[in-house]
Amino acid sequence: MILSLLLSGFLTFVELNCENMFDYTHDDGKNDTEYLPEATRHWTKKRYWHKLNNIAQELLSCSTADGCIPDLIALCEVENDSVMRDLTKRSLLRNAGYEYLMTSSPDVRGIDVALLYSPYSFAPICSYGIRVKPIEGMRATRDILYACGETVSGDTLHVFVVHQPSRFGGEKYSRPFRRVVADRVCASVDSIRALSPDAKVLIAGDFNDGAHSPSLQQYYQHGLINLTKDACGENGVKGTYRYQGEWESIDHILGSAYIYNKVDTSYVHAPQFLLEEDARYSGYRPRRTYIGPRYQSGYSDHLPLIVRFTF
Repeated sequence: MILSLLLSGFLTFVELNCENMFDYTHDDGKNDTEYLPEATRHWTKKRYWHKLNNIAQELLSCSTADGCIPDLIALCEVENDSVMRDLTKRSLLRNAGYEYLMTSSPDVRGIDVALLYSPYSFAPICSYGIRVKPIEGMRATRDILYACGETVSGDTLHVFVVHQPSRFGGEKYSRPFRRVVADRVCASVDSIRALSPDAKVLIAGDFNDGAHSPSLQQYYQHGLINLTKDACGENGVKGTYRYQGEWESIDHILGSAYIYNKVDTSYVHAPQFLLEEDARYSGYRPRRTYIGPRYQSGYSDHLPLIVRFTF
């Protein structure tokens, strides 16, 4: 598998919102009590490990037809280092050899973002979390994860993993909160370009905004291109998330011009096992872990985005 990865000439990047990948113990100072064994969701050790193995299966299913696992995976909604250690070292993903980088944010619920990487195709040079200062009316949000590393081709790649604030309170009310995060990312990108004008930059995550939204426009104005703007999947899937019968693309992978020119394929990963019938609106929807308070043993309410690059 390692040899085929090195000789394939491709780099596979995946983005996935894991849908509340919490452990089953309380983190002091965090509002995670909803995901405890005695809470209404009955988030037990058994359910936790089932969730980890489901996410592991989902990520492994993103492998190429010749068996090469994804090189880089951006994850949203992961609770802490313990969860990431269990996912990479003790779940069905344990033989894949992944290492990870993650943030430790002031988010009220205690969720963070992370980057999984195969050491055979990405060697980190530096990484850190970028804190976002809240504006008036805005709750503390997830840090932005920045990682710089060398790919197997010898290129230096700058990766940002983002989870912008939700639309809680309404799209118009919450819009400035997402724009604050976009400003912070773009300022960091500008700083990188000041030193390296042709820097190879990737930004991925759950933006909680569509491709034409004001926050995404900010990224475009800084020379970043939406690599997954028109991404679709099999089984009639037209986005990464479904709300009231309509597919939405609120997860994105953006890249600098050099990265854009290296894109081979870009799509939503939507095999049958990640979907279920939408009885109310017809068609399919992601097979999620919970529908409201009801546990249904699924994967996530988002589907993975995949971009394959040539190098």
